[in-house]
Amino acid sequence: MDLIRNRPLALVILDGWGIAPHGEWNAISQAHTPIYNEIVTQFPRAFLDAGGEAVGLPKGTPGNAQAGHLNIGTGRIAKTDVHRIADAVRDGSFFENPVLEAAFENAWNTNGRVHLIGLISDAGVHSSPETLFALLRMAKRFELKDAFVHAILDGRDVPPRTADVYVEAIEIKMADIGIGTIASLCGRHYGMDNGENWERTARAFTMLVHGEGEHAQDASTAIRSSFLRGISDEFICPIVIENEQGIATLRDGDTVIFFNHRPDTVRQLVRSVAMPEAGGGITKPRLNVVCMTEYDVSFGLPVAFQSGIERNTLADTLAELGVHTYRIGESERFQHVTTFFDGGATRTRRNEKQMPMDSEKEGDREYAPEMRNFKVTNMLLRSMDIDGSGVFIANMASPGLVAETGNFRKTVEAVQYADTCLGGIIRKVRQLNGLAVITSSHGNCEDMHLTDGSPNRYATANCVTLHIIGNGVQEIRLSENGTLRDVAPTILGLLGLTVPAEMTGRDLRVL
Repeated sequence: MDLIRNRPLALVILDGWGIAPHGEWNAISQAHTPIYNEIVTQFPRAFLDAGGEAVGLPKGTPGNAQAGHLNIGTGRIAKTDVHRIADAVRDGSFFENPVLEAAFENAWNTNGRVHLIGLISDAGVHSSPETLFALLRMAKRFELKDAFVHAILDGRDVPPRTADVYVEAIEIKMADIGIGTIASLCGRHYGMDNGENWERTARAFTMLVHGEGEHAQDASTAIRSSFLRGISDEFICPIVIENEQGIATLRDGDTVIFFNHRPDTVRQLVRSVAMPEAGGGITKPRLNVVCMTEYDVSFGLPVAFQSGIERNTLADTLAELGVHTYRIGESERFQHVTTFFDGGATRTRRNEKQMPMDSEKEGDREYAPEMRNFKVTNMLLRSMDIDGSGVFIANMASPGLVAETGNFRKTVEAVQYADTCLGGIIRKVRQLNGLAVITSSHGNCEDMHLTDGSPNRYATANCVTLHIIGNGVQEIRLSENGTLRDVAPTILGLLGLTVPAEMTGRDLRVL
């Protein structure tokens, strides 16, 4: 059954909505979801692999929102930056990267000091310890005098109160490599804000440049002291580590390498350190700054691993045929339905309209678990009324984001609010004789317990579902299993459009 292109098609991507057995800590099964229950029982459904190598992540790595949207929008296994960097470390090409080699050579030719700044975490979402270790090996290979690690502490993508363990592991590894010193610490609340809360970024900046913050002689002890004061990893205030040589701030002529692979959460800090226009008259040291990936093309900074741009994505295909497309989502996650969805492209295509909704502040997620779902839904419904033949791509981020807080009760509420919104979307789609494709970028709501029975904010499922909803679609048969890369080919098939050769996914319909 091919749908002609004079009807609306809504692609609704739910973050965090994975599949797991019913259970006490499954927020989806514990929630009241009459709409979703009806979708499951009355409309075609397929199960999709959403983690590991199936979505371009290292084997065994849980899925995440970035990788999920990338695969959904491109219709292929598009390697993420973390996977490309990990491959380079494994095959040795990392150590021959010309941008990194130039950075270390510059450090060797000047004062021999290099600063490595990034998130200390093995979750793989924003950074990788293997990237840091590879950089330390390069520093050793170039016989540098000093390699200072400025550690941003996680506690969100990994369990809280574990930062001391990560720091101790890094110190052991630095001793094994033969170079490296922990120079400063701060939680990601300060070092990785991406919500224009510049007062937080300023705290990290003054720590790095002026040595402002709590002074301590041992990193692990300082972290544990914060724990005793009730401050968990991500909220630990800036700490400067002193040793017999004093403190290691960023000075004129120093080389600085930011090793996070994900751009959005480190962009503000890089801007504050490296870009003169962001200082507001503040004198900054003259630094040789290198970014691991492209954090912002306007920075004009050297980039070690340029992200490739995928061609003939779902958006490219629709634009070439003149199909109107609409992107709707919260501002905090809007790049998931634009840049990531489009395989790294940042342009706005003709016949395309982007409609971001201002996000709730990060700390308000537990108190407003609906977040901006109703505004996103309202904009989607209004847009379908205006354009009855467009393709509408909407992201509901709240289930996944609220699950990250670890608050099970509020996650259940977030799931229920999303279910209510799905009801409005489905009614409108059926009223307009259109079609809705509902899927998820990744899971984390469905398994929120640890082995000790406490809430788990980190579990991420590798299985999600795809549903097709509309009048008369019950006759559609779907393959039982697939991957996220199959979503775009299935949508193009429903629209009666040819699937580009670059898409390695398949149309899940059994024809």
